[in-house]
Amino acid sequence: MSPVPGDVNLAVDREVNLWSDAEHAQTYLARRSSFAWSETAYEHLMEWVPPEPGRVLDLGCGDGLVASLVMEARPGVEVVACDFSAEMLSRARERFAAEPAVTVVEHDLDAPLPKEWGEFDAVVSAFAIHHVSDDRKPVLYAEVFERLAPGGVFCNLEHVASPTEELHQAWLAANGTAPEDDDPSNKLVSVEGQLGWLRDLGFEQVDCHYKWREIALLSGAKPR
Repeated sequence: MSPVPGDVNLAVDREVNLWSDAEHAQTYLARRSSFAWSETAYEHLMEWVPPEPGRVLDLGCGDGLVASLVMEARPGVEVVACDFSAEMLSRARERFAAEPAVTVVEHDLDAPLPKEWGEFDAVVSAFAIHHVSDDRKPVLYAEVFERLAPGGVFCNLEHVASPTEELHQAWLAANGTAPEDDDPSNKLVSVEGQLGWLRDLGFEQVDCHYKWREIALLSGAKPR
C-alpha cells in the first residue's frame, strides 16, 4: 500500500512537521473560519458519523472543534480526543474542562494507537493525518481498522494531493496562500491512493463523499 503515482508535493521534506510550534497552530486557527470550504466540509463530515455512537475517537483533535460537533450532534456520546501539539491540547482541554464525556490525551499519530483505549463506534479525523509520513499513513489506517468495533465507521476529512502541480497552485490561490508559504508539513496523498488503502485493509462502503479541490471526505466501515 503506497501512494499512487502523480501525487504532488513530493519534493517537500518528509520529516518536517511544524505543528508543534504554537505560532503555526495559532495562525491556522485564526484563518480556519475564512476558508471557503470550511463550514460545508465539516457539515459533510458530521453526516457520516453514526447516529448513535457510544464511543468516538478523534485523531489529531486540534482545538477540539470536531469533538465539539460530535458532542452537539450525538448527545450521550463518549469522545477520546488526541493531539500532540501543546497549543492545540491546551485549547481542547480548556474547551472541554467541564465536559466529563470528553477525554483529551496527548498522542503523536506517528506512534501506534494505544490498544488500552479500547474499541470505538467511529473514528474521525480532520486535517491531521496528512502530516504524518507516507510510510506511516497506511499503518495508521490499519490501526484505525483494529480499534473500530464491528460496523464502526472511519471518517477522514483530509487535505489530499492534486493530480497536477497546476491544480495544486490553483488550490493555493483559492485559499489565499502564496506558493512560498505552502506548508512544508503537508505530505499529501491522492484520494485514489487512500481509498485503495482502505479497501486493501478490509473496509467496506469505501468512498469519497465530498471533495472541493484538495479537501476530501474519505470514509469506510468495518464489516459487521
